[in-house]
Amino acid sequence: MSTADTTGPAEPLPAEFQSDRAFLGHPRGLGYLAHVEGWVGFSYYGMQSLLALYMVSYLLTPGHIEHVFGFGAFRAVLAMLYGHNSGKALASNITGFYGFLAFTMPLFGAVIADRFLGRTRSIILGGCLMTLGHFLMAFDVSFVIALLCIVTGAGLAVLKAQVGGLYAPGDVRRAEAFQIYTLAVQIAVITAPLICGYLGEKVAWHWGFGAAGIGMAIGLLVYVSGLRWMPPDPIIRKEGHVERPKMTLREWRTVGVLLLLVPILAVAFVGNNEIFNGYLLWGEANFQLNVFGHIMPVSWLISLDAIVSTVTVLMVVFFWRWWGSRWKEPDEIVKIASFTFLAALAPLVLAAASIQAAGGHKAGLAWGLGFHIVNDIAFAGMYPVGMAMFSRAAPPAVNATVLSCFTFCVALSNLLVGYLAGMLDKMSGAAFWTMHAVLIAGAAALLLLCSQVFKRTLAPVSEADL
Repeated sequence: MSTADTTGPAEPLPAEFQSDRAFLGHPRGLGYLAHVEGWVGFSYYGMQSLLALYMVSYLLTPGHIEHVFGFGAFRAVLAMLYGHNSGKALASNITGFYGFLAFTMPLFGAVIADRFLGRTRSIILGGCLMTLGHFLMAFDVSFVIALLCIVTGAGLAVLKAQVGGLYAPGDVRRAEAFQIYTLAVQIAVITAPLICGYLGEKVAWHWGFGAAGIGMAIGLLVYVSGLRWMPPDPIIRKEGHVERPKMTLREWRTVGVLLLLVPILAVAFVGNNEIFNGYLLWGEANFQLNVFGHIMPVSWLISLDAIVSTVTVLMVVFFWRWWGSRWKEPDEIVKIASFTFLAALAPLVLAAASIQAAGGHKAGLAWGLGFHIVNDIAFAGMYPVGMAMFSRAAPPAVNATVLSCFTFCVALSNLLVGYLAGMLDKMSGAAFWTMHAVLIAGAAALLLLCSQVFKRTLAPVSEADL
């Protein structure tokens, strides 16, 4: 019996996509995908803002933890990674492991999308699983199943690959498209904790998770409504076999270079990823959090970061528009290396704040604002451009898979941050943050070296063939 038809070797980009500038000068498919990603981010960060608090205050307490199906086996897996823990430590283990899986599963999901289902059907299936998972969080018994549904669905939802598919290989709008796409996530990071967090903490935990589920359901509906504006899938399966374009030696070499960049980029991202880990722990002990006579929750610094980063993404978009109107834009990897050097300055702001806070004093929140401004400008110039480079350079036959390797940079970075944050109590604050600056600067130097050594390999095909 033959298998169902799916997508085929990448068809030429339809003329309507190449000429479409209906959404901020971009194809209207970008508007749909950015809208969908916003709702996906709303559900993810809405749940993330509640997960650890929910477990400590409710799920892991006597009378509830006993009802969670499969929790014993799940706890045994965690014990192999983190040791046997309980209470807050166990909640942190689960939250960290969940975050790692959320950024790792896209690697496997992209293979399924590229080789079997096609991207469109993979995204729809992933959206359904995530929606189901968020609603299953409303019940104690289905907690482990809910987490499994969410991380599996997140892996299948290869939305980033479809963003790249809206543009021809030489279209200079691609990098800006990923910046606009990232902006949708930033908006979600701001709103999700406010809505889901309030409902979960002030009304009922399950109301917060339910709001995240509703957001995911809306995103799925938006995606389905915009299917006609999605790019064609790159593979077709006929009569039980998959027709895929054969990869050339240059394409294999390009994949090798992109994979080489993954661990370097993981180190480049450590300063940003510390925001959800060591930065909060250090900030709670060192920042002056008394604002107008009230002690501000240190977690509000994450909302501050989201607001600042939303502005900085726009700043970087308009900066490159201004630059491009006067001079030729540098290669993508040169852009990334330049902004990584800037990222190395952000931890130095905290190192200076640590010196001020020495001797029992508190550092003013202006130091935190300075850190977020420098870090977020740098990250806005690194992450979206990195996605654009991987999307453009990855061969069509494995585009979604290779692009997901870029997402895996964040997963590796989170693992490294988990180790680095554990050193916070063993080092002074100044030494701790200076260590981060040195690591990031080293990654920037390696990226700059790679930009010269692999310049021809990473160049657009038309330029490399000159």
